[in-house]
Amino acid sequence: MQIVTALRPGKSRNNRVNIFLDGKFTFSLEAEVATREGLRTGQELSAERIESLTRSDQYHRCFNAAVHYLSYRPRSESEMRGRLHQRGFADNDTEAVITRLKEQGLVDDTAFAQFWKDNRESFSPRSQWLTGQELRRKGIAREIIDKVVNTINDDDSAYRAALNKTHSLRRPDYEGFRRQLGDHLKRRGFSYAVIINTVERIWQEQGNKIQTGCISHHI
Repeated sequence: MQIVTALRPGKSRNNRVNIFLDGKFTFSLEAEVATREGLRTGQELSAERIESLTRSDQYHRCFNAAVHYLSYRPRSESEMRGRLHQRGFADNDTEAVITRLKEQGLVDDTAFAQFWKDNRESFSPRSQWLTGQELRRKGIAREIIDKVVNTINDDDSAYRAALNKTHSLRRPDYEGFRRQLGDHLKRRGFSYAVIINTVERIWQEQGNKIQTGCISHHI
């Protein structure tokens, strides 16, 4: 058994407590863990107790890292797992933390996919296909992707994406307009047919006439 002879704040701003046993620094813990576990000077700690405290500290650090990662935006389960592994946390802590986050509704792939789709539709409309590709890269299961992206209307999304871009386009003629806007929509995953219809629609809505022979050119 070893005696806790001092509990001292860490020198950095990481909210940790340095634990001294028998007059020597032995290990450190998150301040919250030290408080929760009721550590105090004069307390006797066995080797098993020290190991248990260390495991608790690792889990707590892993959980805090996960919550911090979620503070910027929602994350998929795959994103979260990759991030925690990147930070060097053990598999057992990573899986335990992800399980807890899922139970609390903080990690939910269906909700994440819906968030991603809604965010794209609001700020950067793109096709069903490209949205699905992005979600696959986030590790979302195919059945969830299919359910979410099937609500995307490519004609409507392409129109809104085109309107957002139109304001910044140079408009020398229909051919130049078609090429610039078509390239923009192509990068957002829209099909040739959708692109052509969208470009023609916006050009005509602006009071222009389509020049004969231009509509057959490739994007």
